Amino acid sequence: MQLFFGLVNASTSCQVPRKFTSKVVGKMGYEDFVHFILSEEDKSSEPGLEYWFKCIDLDGNGLLTPNEMQFFYEEQLHRMECMAQEPVLFEDILCQIIDMIGPENEGYITLRDLKGCRLSGNVFNILFNLNKFIAFESRDPFLIRQERENPTLTEWDRFAHREYIRLSMEEDVEDASNGSGDIWDESLEAPF
Repeated sequence: MQLFFGLVNASTSCQVPRKFTSKVVGKMGYEDFVHFILSEEDKSSEPGLEYWFKCIDLDGNGLLTPNEMQFFYEEQLHRMECMAQEPVLFEDILCQIIDMIGPENEGYITLRDLKGCRLSGNVFNILFNLNKFIAFESRDPFLIRQERENPTLTEWDRFAHREYIRLSMEEDVEDASNGSGDIWDESLEAPF
């Protein structure tokens, strides 16, 4: 969500992939927020791929070049240094991206290349979301097992499920602190 706050505070730059529908100039409205959060949480969906592709394609030529990707990765390097993480050189990241996507031309990546790859959302996490990048790099065995158990779920489905559980647990804690006798029961979780 740290990315969200940075984008909400920006005015015209975050409107590059999609012009805001809000009547307040430079401000994100509800519809804009929903489109953004769907794109953020499921970067491998078609709308997510198109959204983030347009963010990186600085010159609008339909090609993601190493220079464009490096421009965004520089911010990730800065974040890694601030968090005392060992920085990963862009050259290594570029090799990883090329290996993941397998573009027709290794000098650039097209939207078509990304749409043909199951791991394409991870490219945008590498460039924009340090927490998801680190999670991808560390490959949490619990998350891998979840994905294998139900491969039909999208990243959005998994996000919505986690948030539902988190919010229901917060509600249960509030009820308990108010003297309510209700106790959280796992069998009442949503079936997804």
